Amino acid sequence: MQTEKEMTAPDVPIGVSAEQSNQNLILDIIAQNQRYFNPSAEEIFEAQMQYERENSPSYMETISMPELYEMVYPAKPPIIDGFLYNGTYLFVGSPKVGKSFMTAKIAYHVSSGKPMWNNAVRKGMVLYLALEDDYRRLQEMFYRMFGTETTSNLFFSVASNSLNGGLIGQLDGFINEHHNTSLIIIDTLQKIRETAGDTYSYSHDYDIIAQLKAFSDKNSICLLLVHHTRKQKADDNFDTISGTNGLLGAADGAFVMYKSKRTDTGATIEISGRDQPDRKILLKRNTETLCWDLDKIIDDKFKAPPEPLLEKIAGLVNEYNPTWQGTATELLNKLEIDDIKPNTLSLKLNVNVGRLYSEYYIWYTNKRNHNGRFIMFQYDIEHPVVSKTETSEYQYTPINNDSMITGEMTVCSESEKSFNDMTDAEKENFLFTSY
Repeated sequence: MQTEKEMTAPDVPIGVSAEQSNQNLILDIIAQNQRYFNPSAEEIFEAQMQYERENSPSYMETISMPELYEMVYPAKPPIIDGFLYNGTYLFVGSPKVGKSFMTAKIAYHVSSGKPMWNNAVRKGMVLYLALEDDYRRLQEMFYRMFGTETTSNLFFSVASNSLNGGLIGQLDGFINEHHNTSLIIIDTLQKIRETAGDTYSYSHDYDIIAQLKAFSDKNSICLLLVHHTRKQKADDNFDTISGTNGLLGAADGAFVMYKSKRTDTGATIEISGRDQPDRKILLKRNTETLCWDLDKIIDDKFKAPPEPLLEKIAGLVNEYNPTWQGTATELLNKLEIDDIKPNTLSLKLNVNVGRLYSEYYIWYTNKRNHNGRFIMFQYDIEHPVVSKTETSEYQYTPINNDSMITGEMTVCSESEKSFNDMTDAEKENFLFTSY
């Protein structure tokens, strides 16, 4: 009994207990962030005031402009150079315009790492939710496009929960099993959304995309949402996205795919996003593989002016000298720059971290240790490249004179005509039926 009394902590007033808990937390914060010197009473007092401020109901987190420039945000390499980036994007078009063939092509190239349209691709795991198809139709479509050339990094599902019914949990589960996931395609957005009484509003549409964007941002992946356009025309093709402006407002960008006429074998994709320049891509249909091949790219006229500092760094750090680290002063001396102050140099690098990687494949970090602040550069020797001799597009080679698709002609199982012998209407029906 005596032992029990000794082991039992004495009763302490709630206020005192809370104060001691806060004090311990403050000391822990100081120990973690200022472990190289003993905090003074004034520093302890300032930490306590900061803690109380941040836990006040009226507190709003803010940073000053100098603090903003001190931040170093990691570069986000594109998944497909000049085309696909991390984030949440809408891929929209009218029914049967060829969206499924285009997203299938994207999925295949990312999962295999093969260049697409002469653009380098960063290989990663891909999940394709084909919620309006079945596995038989997927098998037929991918075989038509890529023959027997498969990739173990591409997974399919034809059923999932709705967004409010547990979809995020399912996607989290997939990523937990496949840590190198870089792309998830949901075909279509309509199959996962839920509306109250079939009504749509800006706030509801915005909330749907915001939930998905939070997921893609947390996992640093690309989430591509296949969606439809409305029937009404508009001067701006992005205004034809079905639903309210809340969809595009919350997304990182959109791809709008369209054709001048339904019977055209060419198509256009317009791209607008936060992490890439606006561009227009003209495509042509490969009548043998049914893939969309590149015809022409029209870029936004704006080009960022050259940055001499980044060019000099690229001369210092490259595939032959992949790493460098030192202080800002040491870097200025190394680059023989005398018209920039060390603090200004750090700020310029902080702001241009994304450009330093996208143009020169150089990772940049700016950290502080007990000896002071230092800069580190590392050249990404594993970044994908497209060699001059490398074929950018997969070429289908028929195997064993297969009757479904051959290099000489494509056979329609219903009419038994070669593709070249079909009428325009029969070609259209064959190419676009069910896709």
